[in-house]
Amino acid sequence: MEKEKTKAIVKEPDLSYGHYSYADYLAWEMEEVVELIKGKIFKRAAAAPSRIHQRLAGDLYTELNLFLKGKQCQAYIAPFDVRLPVKSTKNEKIHTVVQPDICVVCDLGKLDDRGCIGAPDLVIEVLSPGNKQLELQHKYEVYEESGVKEYWLMDALGQTLLIYTLVGGRYQSSRLMTCGDTAKSTAVVAFELDLATFFADIK
Repeated sequence: MEKEKTKAIVKEPDLSYGHYSYADYLAWEMEEVVELIKGKIFKRAAAAPSRIHQRLAGDLYTELNLFLKGKQCQAYIAPFDVRLPVKSTKNEKIHTVVQPDICVVCDLGKLDDRGCIGAPDLVIEVLSPGNKQLELQHKYEVYEESGVKEYWLMDALGQTLLIYTLVGGRYQSSRLMTCGDTAKSTAVVAFELDLATFFADIK
């Protein structure tokens, strides 16, 4: 769906300005994929993600989507806007809009035609050379603060997985998992992923 234009089109907003809102975001017309974190613009890499990144994200989304058939929760794959309001859901009061590689939303009341407003239950980010700092620092913080119950950080090249689980408002990390381990989700009950089998198909 084409973004609603709430202001005059701005092709290149000032990246040094750190007080943008979702209302501003809706008015931008940029070739690059951008995310808004606490009012500051973050551009994703200009080039398309690597083939392995896309294959892994696509395969994992397929696994989740098949598992969730007939269940309450729904899985979405990027590009998909997730708005993370702090106090107000008004466009001009929302200062964080991200596009996780994959997310699962169980409270369907959070979904609208523009994406998701509020924290998904599960967020999965696939690391690539161009996005590691963004995922490891800035997104970790906003996912934790906004109440994302579970955050998977998957390294396509290293074939590893870390799971962060929200406990008492803070993330607790699993050990680093790899082939031979089975990832088990607490946010998406009963979903399991055999990493040896999963990564064996990623070539």
